[in-house]
Amino acid sequence: MNPLGALKITVKRGIDLKVCDAFSSDPYVVITYASQKLKTRVIQKNCNPVWNDVLSISLTDINTPIKLTVFDKDTFTKDDKMGDATIDIRPYLECLQMGLGELPIGTAVKKIQPDVLNCLADESKVVWVGKGKMIQDMILKLQNVDKGKVQIQLEWLDLPGCRGLRT
Repeated sequence: MNPLGALKITVKRGIDLKVCDAFSSDPYVVITYASQKLKTRVIQKNCNPVWNDVLSISLTDINTPIKLTVFDKDTFTKDDKMGDATIDIRPYLECLQMGLGELPIGTAVKKIQPDVLNCLADESKVVWVGKGKMIQDMILKLQNVDKGKVQIQLEWLDLPGCRGLRT
């Protein structure tokens, strides 16, 4: 399947992640989309890690879910899962497809509220950053764990030779 383009996902930080080792954790994030699997650096002994790692996936189908999973790196045993979340990119992609002209930089194009269909912990905004680009910052509440959140940012990258979103 031909790619539509690339989605740049900046994994910014973890917030109040679960303690997996004696007093802390050594967390890293894995982003999974179709057959692609990318991961951040491991941050040693920190339940509030700051990664600011940029990961890019080649998007082929807007309906294929993007999964974010946090793990605790262990040396002698299997890494512990610290929760997961599904990244709902549809509201962001809908904003890209609006075909907007130039807007004042910083304009909130859309506000997305947390609900049962997304893993948002707080309201998320799609923001115009100029030159035809929009970003979406979101804080995801981790599922299958008692606590923890991950802050990420989405940005669309048009790739040469790709059919793109704006059809």
